[in-house]
Amino acid sequence: MADVISYREAVAEGIAREMRRDPSVVCLGEDIGEAGGVFKTTAGLFKEFGPERVSDTPISEQAIVGAAMGAAMTGMRPVAEIMFSDFLACCWDYLANEIPKVRYMTGGQVTVPLVVRTANGGGLGFGAQHSQATENWALTVPGLKIAAPATPADVIGMMAAAVRSDDPVVFFEHKGLLASKGAPPPADHVVELGRAAVVREGADVTLVALASMVPVALKAAELLSGEGIEAEVVDLRCLVPLDVTTVLTSLGRTSRLVTVEENPYQGGWGATLVSVVADEGFALLDAPVRRVAGECVPLPFADALEERVIPTVDKVVATVRGLAAY
Repeated sequence: MADVISYREAVAEGIAREMRRDPSVVCLGEDIGEAGGVFKTTAGLFKEFGPERVSDTPISEQAIVGAAMGAAMTGMRPVAEIMFSDFLACCWDYLANEIPKVRYMTGGQVTVPLVVRTANGGGLGFGAQHSQATENWALTVPGLKIAAPATPADVIGMMAAAVRSDDPVVFFEHKGLLASKGAPPPADHVVELGRAAVVREGADVTLVALASMVPVALKAAELLSGEGIEAEVVDLRCLVPLDVTTVLTSLGRTSRLVTVEENPYQGGWGATLVSVVADEGFALLDAPVRRVAGECVPLPFADALEERVIPTVDKVVATVRGLAAY
């Protein structure tokens, strides 16, 4: 394998590794076959595995997720693609009301081991219906695991864990990260779901970020370092399971917390994390907790306006400066 792999290539590689390992893994979605996916995240799969295991579907999110649910209940491990995460709303009944409840309602007799993968997030000027970060939608539904990798290696490792999970996983691939590159992981790389990573060490403030906000937090930390403020950056990786332990351990070192999330401020995952920290780690805090989050407005097309809505390096730096001076 090459010295570097793009996030986009890592998606296809992660799926291919699991398909080679387990013949019960199949893929279905719109234009994922010969076209290789609208974001080229399934390139090469159709050629290697053929139409029996890589199926193009009609333009119906309900059909895709419904078929995946049925396949999962009868012994397969489907990986279903919903082209844009905004369109999870089109199959919400299956995702919120059916899939996460089957194992519970059958007393464990039936499992639904499926992955719903989807292109998520803004920053590319795709407008209000194709730019949302929707992790917080899934977070409201008990029974779903939620993965959102920030690096190519994590894409591959977390995809392995997601496909092997006996519980349904919603796997958010960030559109803004698709072209980013990183070192490819070893052949049998698996990243346990629910294990955050400290991606930069620091003693002054903890920045907790997810997906595309991880590079934003890292860039902010770099700038702050020049001002003598050393930020520790935690890549949450997953929302369910949620690795509160890593966050609290970091907070024990820094005593200050900022969450950096693309989800809207209203109902964002940061609010959940902050409430848990208030319950379990209040004594660790030397300053108020701050949340840098998306604005509660539909996402604009225009770059200059979109930048006002989504968290930026400058917003994170300004927030941390204020907190450091508290």
